[in-house]
Amino acid sequence: MAARDTSCDDAFVARVREYAERVLRARALETDRVGVPAARVGELRALGLLNHLAPPEYGGLAIGRDTDRRVHEIIAGACFNTWLVWAQHAPLAGRIAAARGEGAPVSALAKRILRGELLLGAGVSDVRRFPGHYIRARKTVGGWVFDGTVSWVSGWGLNGALTVAAVDPGSETVVTALVPVSDRTHSTGPLELGAVAGSRTARVRLDAVVVPDENVVAIQSLDEARFADIGAASDARAHHFGLAETVLTELEQTGDPLALDVVKSWRPRIAEIRRTAYALADAAAAAGGGPHRLDERLATKVASGEALSAITRALLVARSGRGLGGDDTAQLHARSALFVLVQGQTADVRRAQLTNLAR
Repeated sequence: MAARDTSCDDAFVARVREYAERVLRARALETDRVGVPAARVGELRALGLLNHLAPPEYGGLAIGRDTDRRVHEIIAGACFNTWLVWAQHAPLAGRIAAARGEGAPVSALAKRILRGELLLGAGVSDVRRFPGHYIRARKTVGGWVFDGTVSWVSGWGLNGALTVAAVDPGSETVVTALVPVSDRTHSTGPLELGAVAGSRTARVRLDAVVVPDENVVAIQSLDEARFADIGAASDARAHHFGLAETVLTELEQTGDPLALDVVKSWRPRIAEIRRTAYALADAAAAAGGGPHRLDERLATKVASGEALSAITRALLVARSGRGLGGDDTAQLHARSALFVLVQGQTADVRRAQLTNLAR
C-alpha cells in the first residue's frame, strides 16, 4: 500500500491553530457563559473541521491519527466547550468512510456528513447503562424504530442529526445509526452543568423515530459494543493534553517563581504521560482494540486526571481569590479538569480512579 501524502497536514494544523488563538481562546470565557454560538459551526466548516477525516472525493482531508490528535489538543486547549461540541461530531466521518471502504452503501445523510454540511450530536453512551436505562431499538420493515431518552447530547440546537446507539432488548443487539433532528427528537431541557456549561448539553427524547437501514452505521452484539467501548473510555486522550498545555502556559505567564517551579515539575511528567497514553492507544488499536494492556491504559488515564487536577489547582492558588472570578480562566480550567474525570467513565475507569484516591 502506498504511503499517505501528509504534506497538507502541517498547513491544516497551522490554520486551525491560528483560528483557535484568534477566536476560540479569546472568547472562551464568553462561550462558557452563553454557549457555543451558531456561527461557530460555519467557522468550523470553513476550516474543514467537520470532515477532516473524510476522503478527498467528499472534500475531506483524510488526515492521519497523529494530526487528528494535534487538532484535538489545539481546540480543547483553546475552548473546551467548543471542543466538546465538535468532538461529538468529529470521528463520524472517519467511521462512515471506514464502513464505505468495507463495501457498505453511503446514504444521502451520510454523504452530507462526509461533505461537512451539518454538525452531528452523539447519543451513544446509554448503552453502558443497559438494562437499567437505554434507547430501545425495535426492528421494522426496512429499518428500525428508536424510542427513549438520550442522557447526554452536546451541541443541542446546533445539530442537524444525531449518532444514536440503541439496544434491541430481546436479542441484545446494539444498533448505531444516524438520526436526523426532527419533530420526533426534542429536548427535555438543558442540563445545568457546573462544568462545560457552554456546551449546549441536553437530554433528548426520541419519540418512536423510524431509522431506515441505509442510515445504520453498525449492528453489533452487546458484548461487541462493550468490547469496543473499552477502547473509547480507557485511554487518556488528546483533549487532556491540550487542556494541560494551556494551564502550564498560563502558570508560566504569572511570572511567579513558585508557579514556574510547578511548571518545571509537571511539564516533563505530563509529556511522559502523553507519550505513554498515545503509545498504549496505538498498541491497543493494532491489537484489535478491547482490553489490550487495559491496566496500563487505566493507570495512565488516572495519572492524566491527577495531573490536570494538580496543575489547575496550582493556577488557582497562583491567582489567589481572583482566580475564582467569572472573568478568570483559572476557574474555567479547573472545572474543565473536573469534567475530564467523569467523561466516558465506565465502571473500570471509576474503579481505577477511586482505588488510586484511596491509597
